[in-house]
Amino acid sequence: MRVDIGNALDRVATPGVPEDALDRLDDRVADAHARIEEGRANNEHGYESLNLPHTVDTDEIRAAVEPFDDSEYLLNVGIGGSALGAATLSAALDSDVEAYYLDNVDPEWVESIIDDVDLSKTAVNVVSRSGTTAETLSNFLVVREAMESAGVDWTERTWVTTGEAGNLRDLADKHDLPSLKVPDGVPGRFSVLSTVGLAAAALQGHDIDAIVEGAAAAEADLAPSLYESPAYAYGAIAYALDVRGAGINAMMPYEESLETFAEWYAQLWAESLGKDGLGQTPVRALGATDQHSQLQLYRAGPNDKMVTLVRAADREDTPIPETDLEGLSYLGGSSLGELLDAEFEATEASLAAADLPNVRIEIDSVDEYGLGELLYSMEAATVLAGELYDVDTFVQPAVEWGKKAARGLLGGGDFEEADAVAEKTTLTIE
Repeated sequence: MRVDIGNALDRVATPGVPEDALDRLDDRVADAHARIEEGRANNEHGYESLNLPHTVDTDEIRAAVEPFDDSEYLLNVGIGGSALGAATLSAALDSDVEAYYLDNVDPEWVESIIDDVDLSKTAVNVVSRSGTTAETLSNFLVVREAMESAGVDWTERTWVTTGEAGNLRDLADKHDLPSLKVPDGVPGRFSVLSTVGLAAAALQGHDIDAIVEGAAAAEADLAPSLYESPAYAYGAIAYALDVRGAGINAMMPYEESLETFAEWYAQLWAESLGKDGLGQTPVRALGATDQHSQLQLYRAGPNDKMVTLVRAADREDTPIPETDLEGLSYLGGSSLGELLDAEFEATEASLAAADLPNVRIEIDSVDEYGLGELLYSMEAATVLAGELYDVDTFVQPAVEWGKKAARGLLGGGDFEEADAVAEKTTLTIE
């Protein structure tokens, strides 16, 4: 993976980072790297995520999904980190097994997905570390009832991915379901390279060993200097731009297959770094589509953003046919890939011309190895940024508040957070 931060320097962009300030920041990166390595060596909560290229057992994952190798569909029932990593891999890689991610409880949407699949040919993966996630268990109960109504033995079509204790663990034990353990020291949003993210990929026939190898290559590039580590360079420059006023980070991949990656990144970056009044707001965009919907704001709106442009160096291509249409003949003999690259570079240049900082990330290709490298690098960048912000990267207390409020409203306990709902201020116009 390659990261180009040239367009984030102050001689190009405002806000931008002076090169002497970047040199000073590099001393802090060295200190942060030492702390990260200490956390990894001691298998501390969260830091353990960066050890997954060595600790994940791909043989165990393949063995767990092997009973379902006749499946034509996958229903992955989970939410947030229990879905987004696996969904990123599914969206980026082609497979004969069609995967659906039940990561919301919109009733019409859930029912439409269940109606779209042949439940007798569907594998169900229920993912929740605690085994008590309300959205996940509710969707699973709906899926289970649908299978029973269709005459499908759900116990023959289901495996669970969960912690050592909880409702899902009890369910797996009761019905002798195949199960995979969620690693203890890995928060959900960092779990794509564990059982949580790789099981769905294995069922879909993807090379999960290659994913882990790509992650291991990114891990080998971690070093006590941002000038030697692409992951740290990205985390450091995003932090440096944020504290200089670029409080919004638009993640804009130029590969349709990486659109879900931008969604995965948004959770990783927001939930990890949004603490103590700090943190950069991630925005999801897609090139070249959002050149026509968001670029106007980026170039001519408030100068409070950085844009992260992501592309693959190699991809399959499609030639553009010759045409005699006036004004379009220049396209003939070219290709869609060449047009997309031209759009990428033109956007990059237009942002720089408007003094807007932007960073280029390139991987060799959108394949298993490249995805492993990209995903691990973004996780390492996030951990590094957390050290620079001096926040606890691996907790999410603000999320827990909302969970308690929702549970209280549904009668799942007496939570003071639920009382706040009744205190809502209203000003309704009809």
